[in-house]
Amino acid sequence: MYRYIFKPLLDFITGVILFLLLTPIFIVIMIVLYTSLKKNPFFVQKRPGKNEKIFSALKFKSMLDTVDDKGDLLPDHLRITKFGAFLRKSSLDEIPQILNVIKGDMSFVGPRPLLIRYLPYYSQREKLRHSVKPGITGLAQVSGRNYISWKKKFELDVHYAENLSLFLDLKILFKTVLKVLYSSDVAVATNKVNEYFDVERKRELEQV
Repeated sequence: MYRYIFKPLLDFITGVILFLLLTPIFIVIMIVLYTSLKKNPFFVQKRPGKNEKIFSALKFKSMLDTVDDKGDLLPDHLRITKFGAFLRKSSLDEIPQILNVIKGDMSFVGPRPLLIRYLPYYSQREKLRHSVKPGITGLAQVSGRNYISWKKKFELDVHYAENLSLFLDLKILFKTVLKVLYSSDVAVATNKVNEYFDVERKRELEQV
């Protein structure tokens, strides 16, 4: 009952209330980013959601679009701005995803939506992370966030999908508040901490 009725309803109601309350902060950040970047302050990227349905995930833009001589984007840690680093450390870059929650593409709690290019590399069990809506925060995020392995992240994602409940959601939300307040387990340039999952999984398959 909670999974299919109350959780979506709570997401929508809470999303509307939170967005209205955070609108002043939303506008200030949007203006600062537009002024400093001289372009769209939002980062929009296609991500797989529940049942691998593709949607457009929203975030505030925290990095420049600087490329190398070949036209490839530079590593995250070379493109992130000072204000962008602040947004990531404080998790304020996630505010636009409340709109994804209101729309129904995401939930407040669930496995984080990852890159589309990862889809062919999940094991059958790891694919269970897509049996629920992706979330702004999740069990993996409050259990080490950027500093745990991909294997551990997916174990936690699948555990959440199999044990989703109101109690578990409340526990994750409480831990999320503590993580945000203390800015713990946050890597502002994530690919400086872990390899991209598909790169890691390809190497593992080549070694078999």
